[in-house]
Amino acid sequence: MSPAAVFRFILFLGLTPLTLGQPLVRTAATSLRVPANAPATTYTTGRAFPSLSFTQPVALVSPPSDTKRLFVVEKGGRIWVIPDVTAAAPSRTLFLDLTTEVATGGGNDERGLLALAFHPAYATNPQFFVWYTLNTTTSAGNGLHNRLARFTTSATDPNQADPASAQPLLTQRDEAANHNGGEILFGPDGYLYLSLGDEGGGDDQFQNSQRIDRDFFSGVIRIDVDRRPGSRRPQPHPAVHADTYTVPPDNPWVGATSFNGATIAAAAVRTEFWAVGLRNPWRMAFDSATGRLWLADVGQNAREEINVITRGGNYGWNYREGTIAGPRANPPAAASATFIPPIWDYPNPAQGSSITGGFVYRGSRYSGLVGRYLFADFASGRIWSLQPDDDQPVAADRVQPIVGDGGITAFGLDPATGEILLADLPENALKRLVASPAPGGPAIPATLSATGAFANLATLTPSAGLVAYEPNVSFWSDHAHKRRWFALADTTSTFGFSAEGNWSPPTGAVWVKHFDLELSRGSPATARRLETRFLVKTADGVFGFTYRWNEDQTDATLVPDEGAEQTFTVVENGVARLQTWRFPSRAECLTCHTAAGGFALSFNTRQLNRAQDFPGGAANIITALAQAGYLAGAGVVGPPAANGDLPVLPALAAADHATASIEHRARSYLDVNCAYCHQPGGTALGNFDARLSTPL
Repeated sequence: MSPAAVFRFILFLGLTPLTLGQPLVRTAATSLRVPANAPATTYTTGRAFPSLSFTQPVALVSPPSDTKRLFVVEKGGRIWVIPDVTAAAPSRTLFLDLTTEVATGGGNDERGLLALAFHPAYATNPQFFVWYTLNTTTSAGNGLHNRLARFTTSATDPNQADPASAQPLLTQRDEAANHNGGEILFGPDGYLYLSLGDEGGGDDQFQNSQRIDRDFFSGVIRIDVDRRPGSRRPQPHPAVHADTYTVPPDNPWVGATSFNGATIAAAAVRTEFWAVGLRNPWRMAFDSATGRLWLADVGQNAREEINVITRGGNYGWNYREGTIAGPRANPPAAASATFIPPIWDYPNPAQGSSITGGFVYRGSRYSGLVGRYLFADFASGRIWSLQPDDDQPVAADRVQPIVGDGGITAFGLDPATGEILLADLPENALKRLVASPAPGGPAIPATLSATGAFANLATLTPSAGLVAYEPNVSFWSDHAHKRRWFALADTTSTFGFSAEGNWSPPTGAVWVKHFDLELSRGSPATARRLETRFLVKTADGVFGFTYRWNEDQTDATLVPDEGAEQTFTVVENGVARLQTWRFPSRAECLTCHTAAGGFALSFNTRQLNRAQDFPGGAANIITALAQAGYLAGAGVVGPPAANGDLPVLPALAAADHATASIEHRARSYLDVNCAYCHQPGGTALGNFDARLSTPL
């Protein structure tokens, strides 16, 4: 195409460049040798702490922010603590013994000590809570009861509970030995959540599942154990121990006078309920990134299910079992019951018959599991990972089996390493999930030179097809200096343009970012090469990996999947100090490079609306990309201003921008460094939306 024709084409798009020549000519990155998809990972399970054994472990818990201690709950009534999981030969200490009080049985009997939770402020408020079955007598009758109790830790030994500190909060008569639910958690709001089964038997024979005006069964309750100002006293019930907790004022059925379309007496409502319609919830967990409450509910004879629990949700049992009809006839036509379907259910017994809930993994050791919900089936031994689709039911291709191991009753995390732990009840053992590369799968090159990204590694001259770019605002990187490139493997795929939102990257797009660190601040001559990162767009997401430069600065080697750290001596203002540099794990890459953030975080209109020098001359980056055929759907955006910005499009401003307002520069910093998590659909908790487009 002649220069005149190119110019007419750009005028048609409204993308007048700063030069009349073609600043950028598109070339396929044919020399780039990186896998198109993340290398497959295989998983196995192996013994954790092989020198230690436990009898029927059912829960694995660590106190908040504790990086050494792991508490193991045994169904028979004991809680053990491993004081230091990092020790060469870890030991165990008996933390609390309730065996003389707990009622349990052998095998898979569902009675016993089932759950443990530490107060969110445990470091200064050493309270913990347990949920268990016991034989006792209350005003409701003799026999089996379920109890929620509070204890404190010994004032002189952090690895010993104080048995004399026991304070029951709830002690509820239970007419059957099964379906005791059994999870207690503190939510991000600081309230305690307890999951409850339908009392037991079969088919909800006690008719508890669709009642909020009788007992505490078949749902999730939410209570205030700190009795904050504004919380309400619980309404009278034989199970309630007076003055031990209060009810949060925003619980969904506070003041309710109807349920499922029928009138009920407000004074009889169990205002503690947060959600209802569950059969036998076995394990629930809050997603540490989003705050969603995940719960696995054991089915009757047909379906095992996973639910995302919401305020006031009704999950259908016993009108529904999973996504199918339950044992009870549909509610009367006049009723206004609305049932929330599970996120996922699977057939019983074809794939299993007793689901064990896990958690959404947010660690750094297993890159293939980040953001996925882990769960197992106690009977079949299948262990799966599920990719959430917001709060919607997921498609079958988003659920993947990862390993097989029967008898799993709980998932946990090693507080020191972040490894995924499993409690194996029949084997009386704790296990670890072990990840290793799949044999024969695509491999990430072992060295940076082997990727083919650079024609000259010594000068970091990129290979043909890699295009250098510089955003308006660089991410904070602890004084490191960065260079960036992107590439497409062909000459036909394009990025989808959006003026305000994220661009749509094509499958196969690759971004490369290189880091240098000055060992003496302000002296470029002291800069050393740290790492060079890659991000690859796949059909359903991205994966990342990085290379650490060697001491000779001649090449860089692939960082292990779990990441690495290195400490440097840096001179700043004449003072030497140590600086630890984190080379991210492949899982950590996915913490920031999310769909909500646009995957490649600086590849969007507000970052690339600026002038840059290209081989063919200076041009607005968006102009050059559209002209060269990298960008589709840009539309009419008008000619650039003298500084190279396209005035009708948003542009971020660096902190030292000469003319932008202080507010705009501050908002730009937040947009870059916070908004990839802090926005609707992002992984951060709370309602803070840091995008520049959000009005103050």
